[in-house]
Amino acid sequence: MQRRHTLRLAIILLLATLTPAHAEPGKQIPGAEKTTRTKALEAGAKLIQERSPLKAMSMYLNGFHFHSGDMTHQMTAYHYCSGLSEELTQCVLYDGNDKNSRLIGIEYIVSERLFGTLPEEERKLWHSHRYEVKSGTLVAPGIPLAVEHQLMEKIVSTYGKTWHTWESAYDPLPLGIPILMMGFTADGQMKPQVMQERDRLLKVDSAEHKKNRADIPTPKPVPGADAWQNGPAPQVTLTEGRRKRTGDLVVPARKVEAGK
Repeated sequence: MQRRHTLRLAIILLLATLTPAHAEPGKQIPGAEKTTRTKALEAGAKLIQERSPLKAMSMYLNGFHFHSGDMTHQMTAYHYCSGLSEELTQCVLYDGNDKNSRLIGIEYIVSERLFGTLPEEERKLWHSHRYEVKSGTLVAPGIPLAVEHQLMEKIVSTYGKTWHTWESAYDPLPLGIPILMMGFTADGQMKPQVMQERDRLLKVDSAEHKKNRADIPTPKPVPGADAWQNGPAPQVTLTEGRRKRTGDLVVPARKVEAGK
């Protein structure tokens, strides 16, 4: 078995020396271009190493987020998700769906029942998915509408907590601290061009998705989510304070405060 892996890696190394490097159009990635050695090592690792958590990513969604407390910052996010249980899903978020797409955040999705068990302060960090589903702005690209309809029947009553760690549309590197994101809840909030550009890139029709989901019942909201609508919008800030030591790791204090 080891001999077979060694032979495969040798073939990959040879192919890498013969394959010219190229960059995906429209992606400005800082830093020197990958060397042939790096690409060969990555290809060999991909062939040999196990990646079970990544293989579990079985759901691909595309939707929109905005900064909690600042709706002028709107963006699309490509979600790659795995279900840990029937009521808990975890997603990694990218700014695209090609090989050079940048990892920009994470989202956790819970059922209505689990959301109802959360403390009042915790609920302020979560957003509902009712409008995203019913408006057709949340889509599962590439699957038939009938299948997507079943998926959206489940998602419509769920709640998400989303953190973006890289504003890749503005910053060449992941700068600053995580930003709490929210989801849209009504018509007129999203900039039309944001959705139009997404529909164009993915070749989807949000209006068609909306029409297809008209028969999905709209659940009543559980109090506490979408906190930005009912008071100061929660957002993370860095503050000076005591440091808590855990072994040899020093963890700076942080807290969630109302937006500016």
